[in-house]
Amino acid sequence: MPEASDPPPQHPHLATLRRLEQSSGKLAAAAIARMDEQLPWYRAMPPENRSWIGLVAQAGIAAFTEWFRHPETPQAISTDVFGTAPRELTRAITLRQTVEMVRTTIEVVEAAIDEVAAPGDEAVLREALLVYAREIAFATAQVYAQAAEARGAWDARLESLVVNAVLSGEADEGAVSRAAALGWNSPEHVAVVLGTAPDGDSELTVEAIRRASRQAKLQVLTGVLGSRLVVIAGGSDDPLKAAKSLIGPFAAGPVVAGPVVGDLLAATRSAQAAMAGLKACAAWPDAPRPVLADDLLPERAMAGDPVARELLVEEIYRPLEEAGSALLETLSVYLEQASSLEGAARMLFVHPNTVRYRLRRVTDVTGWSPSDVRSAFTLRVALILGRLADFGGQP
Repeated sequence: MPEASDPPPQHPHLATLRRLEQSSGKLAAAAIARMDEQLPWYRAMPPENRSWIGLVAQAGIAAFTEWFRHPETPQAISTDVFGTAPRELTRAITLRQTVEMVRTTIEVVEAAIDEVAAPGDEAVLREALLVYAREIAFATAQVYAQAAEARGAWDARLESLVVNAVLSGEADEGAVSRAAALGWNSPEHVAVVLGTAPDGDSELTVEAIRRASRQAKLQVLTGVLGSRLVVIAGGSDDPLKAAKSLIGPFAAGPVVAGPVVGDLLAATRSAQAAMAGLKACAAWPDAPRPVLADDLLPERAMAGDPVARELLVEEIYRPLEEAGSALLETLSVYLEQASSLEGAARMLFVHPNTVRYRLRRVTDVTGWSPSDVRSAFTLRVALILGRLADFGGQP
């Protein structure tokens, strides 16, 4: 009674099949030896990785034998060959290295055809190897494509966790580690850019942000959270410039860039400023696009942002107060007099040039120019909040 492993009696090339089965171990050893001789990356690998590759080479030759046994039956080559250690293989070696490994193994088998094939079967075995080589190439591409898809899905989830942690104020060393796993190299300058996400596939939006970041030479962590498109941009000390380079994929509407911070852990501060700015943008219909969150300080303060109120007091009112009462008084009168130099001079009983000089000092101290309409509005709100703070009210 024939054993289950015996080929059917009608197999047209039984002698060649038996010789192929008997030679499979020898062929696998020869393939591994040639890889060790010709492929430097193989020699440099740790023993464990080389053992995986040896298993794959053996499985490949065994699969070819099975292919030759049943040429009429479709073979699941990717499972037969790469099923030994698919995840380890795709992590241990690159696609290019896998192609070199497969090519080396095929070359070893091809070189042995005259020895392995029964007399008269050389052309048949060579043709079978050619077809098998094509199928193994497709199987290799499939394995790496599946691994890439799995990695992409995992990376997207990981990136979403990091972005959400920054927005929610829960960024910690764990978030930094996850970001590092995504290729984030801890740039010195980090800013968060917020806006509305476009309709449609969020993956396409994320990929568009990545393309824009590569052109701008920025590192990014990005994601679509609800209706918001969030970009954590690293590598630029100019948040407005970074936002302009990334603005293309955003939907219509305001886009707000938070202030630059030193690292990913501090990015929550930038994100909170950007979120407050996005909320307050409705109060400034003519705001530029993109706009800095710090340019929206008065709107943010009136919308109830305590950080904006504190900044206006500490960065505008207090420095003016410390510079002397003349600057505060002159600025207040100038604003009350509808930004009239002459009117302010009359109210203060000084020469207009004195008012002009003091206003220049205000600009030097605060960075905001009283003669600019927008800056004057910011200064006025800062004065109001500072006075409230001085008299025990909430700044």
